[in-house]
Formats: sequence, C-alpha cells, structure tokens
Amino acid sequence: MAPGPVAGSEIFERILAVPGGLVLLDCDDSAALVEQFRAIARHSGQSIYLWDPEAGMGNLREVHARVPGLQRLGNALRYMQQSNHFGIYLLAKFPLPISTMDNNLLRQLARSPAGHVRRVVLLDAEPALVAGLDDVAVRLDGSSRSAQRPRLRDGRWLP
Repeated sequence: MAPGPVAGSEIFERILAVPGGLVLLDCDDSAALVEQFRAIARHSGQSIYLWDPEAGMGNLREVHARVPGLQRLGNALRYMQQSNHFGIYLLAKFPLPISTMDNNLLRQLARSPAGHVRRVVLLDAEPALVAGLDDVAVRLDGSSRSAQRPRLRDGRWLP
C-alpha cells in the first residue's frame, strides 16, 4: 500500500510551479503550514529553510541545524542569492520597514535564472511590503485546494 500524500504537498507543488523566484503566500495559519513543510522536508529530503528575525535561518529537516550569521535579513537574502543549490526559503515575521538594499535583493531573487530552482516565499507579508513587490512577485493562496474538490457522498457530489 502506497503512503498517502503529505499535508501541504499541494501548496509545495504550486510554489515550485511558479515561474519567478519570489512568492507572496497568504495563509490562514502560517505556523501549521511551516509544520507541513517540515514534514515534506523530512519525508522527501527537499531543502526547505525557514528564516525569522529571532532565530535566523534553519533547515526544516533538522530542527537544530542553523546556518550561522544569518540573523539579519540582508545577510540571509545574500546567502539565498549566492546559493547554487535547490532550495525553498520561507521568510516569516518579515521586519518592516524594509531597507532599499533588502528590497533590491528581493527583486534580484525574483528574477531567478532559467533552470535554477530557488524560491523565496514570504509568509503573510504586510500589505506595505506586498505593494512594493507586486510587479515582480507571484501571489499564492496558502489554503489547500484539496478542501475545495467535490466529494461523492450518498451518490451525490458535494462541494
């Protein structure tokens, strides 16, 4: 018997399908989504990282694996930009106001080179930040589409 799909995998696949490198993800419960991505990282071995201002950047596969020296947003963005490996970088609790340098780095990350899979995902970004990046970022809804699929119940399809 094959294992069922891991929760959050549909959202993960939508992030990977985005043509650009910067994703603005609106979700109801970002903490639950991070835990779903942690399960995906552990199950599949994918490189998924989480950055927040208090803890810096860490790998979701290994709880205690932190990348040293990336507490500041600018350092974390430069690290993402210089990485030549596959990676999904989740940015939570994004600090505002954003500096011009950090804004420029985000814009550069949005224009990822062809064939290079690196996605920077801003979780529940503030409207002030979103307005400044709308022209280069792709907006996604973090709610799972699986809840929207019709179900067969007592011989009838229900929404």
